[in-house]
Amino acid sequence: MKNILFPPRNADRSSPSQPSPPLQLLAVVCAGDQGLFTSLYTPLAQQLPREPMEWRRTYGRAPKMIHLEANFVQFKEELLPKEGNKALLTFPFLHIYWTDCCDTEAYKGSVKEDMMRWQNSLRAHGSADWVIVVVETNDAKKKNKTNILPRSSIVDKIRNDFCNKQNDRCVVLSDPLKDSSRSQESWSSFLLKLRTLLLMSFTKNLGRFEDDMRTLREKRTQPGWSFCEYFMVQEELAFVFEMLQQFEDALVQYDELDALFTQYVLNFGAGDGANWLGSFCAPVRSWSGLLLRRPIDMEKRDGIQHGEASLLDLRSYLFSRQCTLLIFLQRPWEVTQRALELLHNCVQELHLLEVSVLEGALDCWVFLSCLEVLHRIEGCCDQAQLAANCSHTVGLWAYATDKLKSLGELCGLVSDKGPTSEDLNRTVDLLAGLGDERPETANSLQSPYKKLKEALSSVEAFERHYLELSHAAMEMYRAIGRLRSARLVGKSLAEFYMRKGDPERAEAFLQEALKSYVSEGWSLPVTHTRKQIAECQKLLGRTEDYLQTSALLAGDVNLSSEERKHFCQEILTFASKSTDKCSYSSPGLHFLIIMGAFAQLTRLQFHPATASVHSGADLQVELSLQSLMPVSVCVQQLAASIHFSLEHGGTHGRSKGTQKQTNIGTVDFSQGNLSACPLSSSAAGPSLELDEIQDRSPSDNSLNSTGMVCKNTHLVMRRHDSSSSPDTPNCVSPPTVALDDGAHMLKVQDITLEPGSNSVVFTAPSGDPGTYTLRQLCATVGQVQFVLPHIYPLVQYEVYSQEPLLTVEPLSGLTALHHGTSYSQMLLVSLHNNISVKMREKCDSLLSIQSSEKVTSISLPPTPPYHTLEFQLEVLCIIPSGSDRPANERLTNGEVRHRPRSYSHPDTPMTAIDQRMSIDCPWSIYSTLLALTFYIPFKTKHSLLSAGNRKYIQVCVQNVSDVNFQLVDVKLTEKQHASLELHSLNTKAQQLVCSKQSVFCLWEVRWKADLPSCLQCVFSANFSPLNQDISAFKPFHYHFQLERVTTLYSVQAEILPAAGEQHCRSGALCGLEVCITRLTEPGENEMGEESKADSDGLKTTKLMYEVADSSSNWAVCGKSSGMVSMPMLANATHKVQIEVMPLFAGHLPFPKIKVLKYLPHTAAPAIQPDPDSCVENDSLSLLDKTLDDQGDTASIRSRGSVHSVGSGEQQQRGLAMPRLEPFSPGQVFNHSHARQVLVLPATDDHIMEVNAT
Repeated sequence: MKNILFPPRNADRSSPSQPSPPLQLLAVVCAGDQGLFTSLYTPLAQQLPREPMEWRRTYGRAPKMIHLEANFVQFKEELLPKEGNKALLTFPFLHIYWTDCCDTEAYKGSVKEDMMRWQNSLRAHGSADWVIVVVETNDAKKKNKTNILPRSSIVDKIRNDFCNKQNDRCVVLSDPLKDSSRSQESWSSFLLKLRTLLLMSFTKNLGRFEDDMRTLREKRTQPGWSFCEYFMVQEELAFVFEMLQQFEDALVQYDELDALFTQYVLNFGAGDGANWLGSFCAPVRSWSGLLLRRPIDMEKRDGIQHGEASLLDLRSYLFSRQCTLLIFLQRPWEVTQRALELLHNCVQELHLLEVSVLEGALDCWVFLSCLEVLHRIEGCCDQAQLAANCSHTVGLWAYATDKLKSLGELCGLVSDKGPTSEDLNRTVDLLAGLGDERPETANSLQSPYKKLKEALSSVEAFERHYLELSHAAMEMYRAIGRLRSARLVGKSLAEFYMRKGDPERAEAFLQEALKSYVSEGWSLPVTHTRKQIAECQKLLGRTEDYLQTSALLAGDVNLSSEERKHFCQEILTFASKSTDKCSYSSPGLHFLIIMGAFAQLTRLQFHPATASVHSGADLQVELSLQSLMPVSVCVQQLAASIHFSLEHGGTHGRSKGTQKQTNIGTVDFSQGNLSACPLSSSAAGPSLELDEIQDRSPSDNSLNSTGMVCKNTHLVMRRHDSSSSPDTPNCVSPPTVALDDGAHMLKVQDITLEPGSNSVVFTAPSGDPGTYTLRQLCATVGQVQFVLPHIYPLVQYEVYSQEPLLTVEPLSGLTALHHGTSYSQMLLVSLHNNISVKMREKCDSLLSIQSSEKVTSISLPPTPPYHTLEFQLEVLCIIPSGSDRPANERLTNGEVRHRPRSYSHPDTPMTAIDQRMSIDCPWSIYSTLLALTFYIPFKTKHSLLSAGNRKYIQVCVQNVSDVNFQLVDVKLTEKQHASLELHSLNTKAQQLVCSKQSVFCLWEVRWKADLPSCLQCVFSANFSPLNQDISAFKPFHYHFQLERVTTLYSVQAEILPAAGEQHCRSGALCGLEVCITRLTEPGENEMGEESKADSDGLKTTKLMYEVADSSSNWAVCGKSSGMVSMPMLANATHKVQIEVMPLFAGHLPFPKIKVLKYLPHTAAPAIQPDPDSCVENDSLSLLDKTLDDQGDTASIRSRGSVHSVGSGEQQQRGLAMPRLEPFSPGQVFNHSHARQVLVLPATDDHIMEVNAT
């Protein structure tokens, strides 16, 4: 028999890697035959928790599956709950009475009375959850065969006496120790009943307990309410959940207690304090840290229960319980996160509550707590998990390092002189507050207690432990990619080394920290770190580095003026040393420092502003410098190095009047922060230094291609974290500055730079023609030279001395000639056959022009130097006819003259023609090639019209331009047949063609003998814009060719009404008679493979006809298409009868009748078919249907294409097959093309039934 364990201090949970047994099992009180229960206890205790039960909770919470474990205890009166006792852990959830009585006398004599006493006791204490178990055994039957009643009668008596309305409270258990099916079934039923009753009782009492707890929490605003009492109540609920292994619900209870207490502390800090908080404001006497190796710290729990716990005790106990549950939930990394928040919050809460704490005590508590949490996590995770999740623990390592450093500074363990007597007394007081080491860590060599005690014992031990923790934290930060945090720990380590007198190691860590501050734009940390670096550099004797850092600090606005003057004076003092031994003309003896720390270039101005002068002219450069020094500085020399290049200047450069305006005269330079880079600059990186590159033709200097090149790719493509731009004053480690010593320099001697804006004027060299680029700026102060390595944006000026330059601008109609010296020369313009050049009326009268067939000469007047001569030329282009190809000719420069090609321009409906013109200058060996684009204002098209055997040619001239034209002398001629007459039917001699309008011209073709099969026609006219003189008319020609103009067949159709009808009616069948007549004898080109001789020797050809109605007015009944054999004789006729049905009434147009040529498979195709397909497009829209598979029909496969006719085996890929080919326009004349027929409505006879009442 087990006893109830309370308080739950004996539960062994020291091994969190394995789930431990519950804190307290559900209490089940057993009465009756204790010997009987003892025999059944073992199987009952083992099998009860095996099967899970569904636990349905109130308030809509999700159901869960739980295993019930019970603590079976013997019935005693004192175990029953007293009135007012609402404890849940000691509450008996179920009472069981055990009996195996099978004798009536025994039942009446003793068992019944015992049951009555048992039930009265339960009723007196309000316990309504009970059950009576009657155990049936075969041994009892054998012993009392004469006096026993049937088992059912005993059970019935018990139910009648005690279970009148609750028959389920009496359970029969048959032979529970036997291994039979009946016993197993009875045992299973009993266990299910026991689980159900126990769960019902637990749910009911738990809900009552939660309601009481909520009621108690709602009274928290009343006087006398105690948080400690409420803490014990809600923790009891957490114990119950933990007992059921519902660790998440148990954790919620502690989180609610944590949040409630935190809110009260915050309210206290805001002035709204609770009375019970006074017990937590007592001075802290112990700072032994967290204790996480016990599942329940009973000492601290008792202190909370009696209201004697301090703030640290409450927080320590609460976190230890949360830590235990989180480890059970296999969430160890959340423990580290919560621990870090707890340690920071506890420090703040102690300040809010104004708790008296010994100086350094909190640091000891935080240090011990960090190591305790880390050791607890190490105990439940292996090394691989710790390494993979170091991001969760590195915060505790860094916090412990920081607190150990604070303790070292407090106890005098950091200074190089060692601790004083006062420091030793303080150390003794701190160690006394730690108390004795806990038994759980007494045998551990690396316990937090031992580490702290050893670290505070001596300077060497402290240094060893502090360095170990610092390097461990830095390595973890680097492993997870948090370089900023790693450098922050390194900066703290640098301060430690500075106190220890080791500036060399300190500087390395300070430089790493400075990188992060500069890249992220933290100005104040940058200033503070630079001061520390300057101190290290001064101690190490690094003069150049110290001067660079001092210059940065002297210009740092975050420092006071006294500090800035101090660092500036450091520079000036060093610069004034041994000045007589050094000269600014010997740069090898100077220290080079980035100028951005000394002064900033804000503006540069050219005078003149064009920054382009001819050779020998005066050019001044004015620099605006912003001095960052707090005092006036005398500069012995200010020089700017210049790079000279012939790339753009000289005789091949641009002239003064037409040069590309890249130099605007004034260049403003961006201003950066003086102490740290802004965030935008660190994110975007250094500015791009771009330069334009051009590829020009060596013959005519025309632009072939242009592009951009980045000149500082090595800065743009680097890692932004490694360093900052060397051109800025914020660089961490300034790179080695290379000072250019070119032949061209801008220099000024002995100037004084005042704090703020300064203006310096240079006289720029302009002797040699070319491009001058300002590269560097250098200010010399004694032995120190401040250098600006790159001037960006790019600053250039040009010096030019040019030969005469010809510029042609065809779009504006302007030709400009620039002379560098006096010239009186002649220009030669080479032209195509169909273009000409003439001078405009408003041009200079001194110009003379002489034109020949292919060359136009322009004589120029004398012109003074650097003078621009402008004149305008008109270039005319004759519209090409498009037929004749001239022989290859060459221009004056030897280039082959190419025939211009016309093309459609995307921006205008007019057709464009490109022409080329060559201009030769006597002062240059190269020709200037000019591409000209002309637009044809007309679009012309022709058509052949037929009326029986008569033929007409129609020409349409469409004006696609925005100008109105007039046409005269409109003619049409045929070039090959003199006997052919083209009779004009045009009545007007002059035609007006308005913009976007068309004019149609018509001629009748007349012939004497036979009509030729092919006509070569030329349409000609003269045109000019409207209201122009006769001299303005220009010729226009249009060549075209007409083939197959002879009419071969005529088609006539008649629609006959049904028999007995005079007119056709809608819905009634009508007859369509199609008559196809051959009009001419066959020609030579027709006597080919498409003709075939019949049995009589008569040549025939096959035609295919098709009747279709696209307007849906007719329905073709029967076959709508077929093939006919047509004799190749004049006046040969073939008739076809087809039944059609009109669908509507009115004057309906005749159905459309098509006639196609049927070519056998041996005929050569007019257009070679696709080798992968046996389909030929006939450009006609046929019906989407399949004709009958007969000898005179074709199989129509798809719309717009006609397949060959034949069997499936003949239609294999690659075989020649029959095909259909349409006739050319004019070869078939349809007489019924525009005819209509009258269709009457159908007779409408209806029977109407009328009822009259």
